[in-house]
Amino acid sequence: MAIQISSDTFEHEGAIPQRHARQGQNLSPPLQWEADSPDARQLALVVDDPDAPGPEPWVHWVIYNIPPETRELPEGVRGEDKPAEPTNTAQGRNSWGTSGYEGPQPPAGDGPHRYRFHLYALDVEPTLPAGLTRQELIDKTDGRVRDEGELVGIYQTVP
Repeated sequence: MAIQISSDTFEHEGAIPQRHARQGQNLSPPLQWEADSPDARQLALVVDDPDAPGPEPWVHWVIYNIPPETRELPEGVRGEDKPAEPTNTAQGRNSWGTSGYEGPQPPAGDGPHRYRFHLYALDVEPTLPAGLTRQELIDKTDGRVRDEGELVGIYQTVP
């Protein structure tokens, strides 16, 4: 069964509110999910922009070691390697080279960009070190994904 992921602030393929963008308050959106992966040891979330210029998607957030019984991330998760909430999680490096969430910010003049909130159920012990990049997380969990789900939001820079 695929993970069903949603947000109270935007629908799948709907507009991401400006409060969650870099030109807004830059708050991570609240996320909720339904997952039934009995062999999962942790959950991991990667948020990226596949429409960004360049060969690779632009990474906006990497958070992992999320306890598998967790069913939500609150709005405004702090940009720390190991945030107090959610407990026991670790955050990786985004494409700006910082820890935590950085909201949408397509280049001026670009049309709308898609932002993929991809949640993975992993059978990897929740002991991964903070600071991993998206690629390092993928490398360390290769072949260990037991379930996944995706929520896509749309954002265009406001002139």
